[in-house]
Amino acid sequence: MSANTGFLKHRAGWRYYGAAVAYAIGGYCLGITGLFHGSGLVNAGATLLLAHAMTIAAYLIHECGHNLVFHRGRDNARLGKAMSWLCGAAYGTYEDMRYKHFRHHVDNGDVVWFEYDKFFKGHPVTTRIVRLLEWFYVPAHDLLMHGVMVFTSFIIPQRRDQRLRNVSVILIRGGVFLVVALSFPLAALLYAVAYLMMIHFLRFMDSVQHDYPYIATLFESSSAPHKGDREWEQEHTFSNMLSLRYPKLNWLTLNFGYHNAHHADMNLPFYRLPQLHAELSGNDPDFVISFGAQLKLYHCNRVFRIYNPQPGNYPKGIQYLRTAQSGTGAIGGNAASFLTSF
Repeated sequence: MSANTGFLKHRAGWRYYGAAVAYAIGGYCLGITGLFHGSGLVNAGATLLLAHAMTIAAYLIHECGHNLVFHRGRDNARLGKAMSWLCGAAYGTYEDMRYKHFRHHVDNGDVVWFEYDKFFKGHPVTTRIVRLLEWFYVPAHDLLMHGVMVFTSFIIPQRRDQRLRNVSVILIRGGVFLVVALSFPLAALLYAVAYLMMIHFLRFMDSVQHDYPYIATLFESSSAPHKGDREWEQEHTFSNMLSLRYPKLNWLTLNFGYHNAHHADMNLPFYRLPQLHAELSGNDPDFVISFGAQLKLYHCNRVFRIYNPQPGNYPKGIQYLRTAQSGTGAIGGNAASFLTSF
């Protein structure tokens, strides 16, 4: 076990979290710079680098939310807030993102305020547009969710006291983007492409990690039926590493695919999750949804998955797991991102 330090939570954090933060900031700066380059090849590489740097920034928010980087919560909050600016999640507050994510862990459900299934049912034209865009691989469902996040204090009554902050972030980020769009339209377009890629990366990993139903109790006292049930939690949590054979590839998502291990011990930093996964499963692939199977599900269900039918169809977690492993069936959801706080 890593020894404790006075500043970071574990001594190994200097190496692992130091590298992740340096990559997120350095990749973001280098990627942004490359968007303005005259070479199309450089533009393409910069867009991909920027998208991945923003993805790592998002996963660092997750690590900070669990207080895994620093000893003091306020230091984790500072880093988490900084990373939220890099990945476009600063419109809402870091504290709200963290609270919602912890409700997910404590209540064993996707605890929400915005019931998007009900919204889609009541807005059939919007639903058709979203489905059409999703067919073309535009992550419209998540863009809808991120749009709510941008205007969170004007849409969610419980967030009205955040309007000054919300408007300030809109003016800063929106103003910078507008200047870039008017002066360097290609760079602005490539930034938008990188942002969409980040959304795809994040929701690809999220999409099959649980078959939880959503529970619209975010601003209410918890009444979740499986709250605190660790056995049920593990049965309905699924691991989807990028590779079992080459585990270092999973660092591309800060080991987020070791999801059973994360839910078994949410106080474990990302670089120690593979060890716990091995202890829990013996690295048996029978416990994992393979990358290939998930690719099939992500492609085949890209239109259908804006609704989330799995809780009714798969009451037993093992049924969901086996169906997902086959790469078939109505498996996979959207919009469960830890970046949205509602």
